[in-house]
Amino acid sequence: MIDLYYWTTPNGHKITMFLEETALKYRIVPVNIGLGEQFEQSFLEISPNNRIPAIVDSQPERGGDPISVFESGAILLYLADKAGQLMPVGIGPHVQTTEWLMWQMANLGPMLGQNHHFVTYAPNKIPYAIDRYVNETSRLYAVLDRQLEGREFIVNTYSIADIACYPWIVSHERQLQDLDRFPNLQRWFEAIRERPATRRAYARGREINDQPAMSEEAKKVLFGQTDAVVRDIQLKESE
Repeated sequence: MIDLYYWTTPNGHKITMFLEETALKYRIVPVNIGLGEQFEQSFLEISPNNRIPAIVDSQPERGGDPISVFESGAILLYLADKAGQLMPVGIGPHVQTTEWLMWQMANLGPMLGQNHHFVTYAPNKIPYAIDRYVNETSRLYAVLDRQLEGREFIVNTYSIADIACYPWIVSHERQLQDLDRFPNLQRWFEAIRERPATRRAYARGREINDQPAMSEEAKKVLFGQTDAVVRDIQLKESE
């Protein structure tokens, strides 16, 4: 059984998409990041960066004690190994899939996350910041569109690389992107959106959180963190 510590973010959706595709048994443990539940000590023990998602596998494939994993890319690699699915076997495709997973973790996620912040959440609209991240988003879309030329999926067969990228494209309109400009990406996006496992994963998300907008209090929790947050955690641990 996989315990999935989850909230309805792109990184959270990655893991439900994987689990629904592979039919691994799992249970969702909601972590409401708008209420600050990610700072609770029980969660920090498995996710020291106070970010979702994280998992605890109570039945590791090789036996032994339960294994916890944080960071969505690391979770996808772990689960692909456990399930024996969604990671190509040959060395070339395996390396390529890992490359595109790392590309998502280092580029697509962070840059689109900044796009979301400055376009949607920032209290003051800063034209330079908006232009910077909207333009970088379009560049990254073009990189992915080029990779998908002549391919059904990022590395030909559906894999954790596709699962990692898809949730970040869901908000393309909010990111001020027009998918008509990226026909290969649009075809890929629509194909994944219609997969039964994708539909089930997003339905699970709606069961957990049906609030379409982020409250002002949630913004303070999510965007007001400094080193003081970590220091407070250290003090509590030492008491």
